[in-house]
Amino acid sequence: MGSGSTPITGTQVDIDPSGPSCVTITTDSEGHRLLNKAGSVQSIQLRTYVFIDSLQPQLAAYMGTVSQGFLPIPGDACLWLEVSPGMAVHRVTDIALKASTVRLGQMVVERAFGSLALYHRDQSNVLHSGQVVLEAIGSTINQRSACHVSWTEIIRAITPDHAVLINRQNRRGSMIQAGMSMFILETEPAGYVLIAANDAEKASNITVVDVKAVGAFGRLTIAGKEGDVEEAAAAAMRAVAHING
Repeated sequence: MGSGSTPITGTQVDIDPSGPSCVTITTDSEGHRLLNKAGSVQSIQLRTYVFIDSLQPQLAAYMGTVSQGFLPIPGDACLWLEVSPGMAVHRVTDIALKASTVRLGQMVVERAFGSLALYHRDQSNVLHSGQVVLEAIGSTINQRSACHVSWTEIIRAITPDHAVLINRQNRRGSMIQAGMSMFILETEPAGYVLIAANDAEKASNITVVDVKAVGAFGRLTIAGKEGDVEEAAAAAMRAVAHING
């Protein structure tokens, strides 16, 4: 063997005399990588774990406008996961998709975090994939990051100028009209705004204007009549409190 060649090692993995033997040949460097593979998976940190039992029509439609994969439809169960480091989302996605027949709707790789959205009509499929991921990375739902609310407010009787600029900035959701009330919510991590948006839509007759679930902060904007917005805001805040509870 020349001085510049890679050492080769053989490993006997089946020594049962009644059956065929099997020898696996790997390089020293590859063997080291395989030994550390399980450890690297379990070093993945769980930031957000959001299970939605039934996507509401407006939120499903909004998520469909930003989805890069399979489109969700109202009534689908949804699981949103955010992990760190960002590139680890590929490994998590692979584990989730191989665990059940869930469909991948979205996968975002950011500088520090990675997020993915899984959909299926059957809630059990979505929950099973989520559980397999948790076991693989050695985590639990209780170990996800707490939801920090960095801003929340209701603005009543919005002015025409304000409404126009919001509509120009947010072209994926519905438009807000002058005179409506508006509820805004900002969370960290970002993915928690999804459960807030879904519960708000369940609770009241509101318009979903904007739902941003990726980035450093998640941002939710909903609008409607004052009483409807107040009811929806209360439902959104209960959802956030339940995460931390």
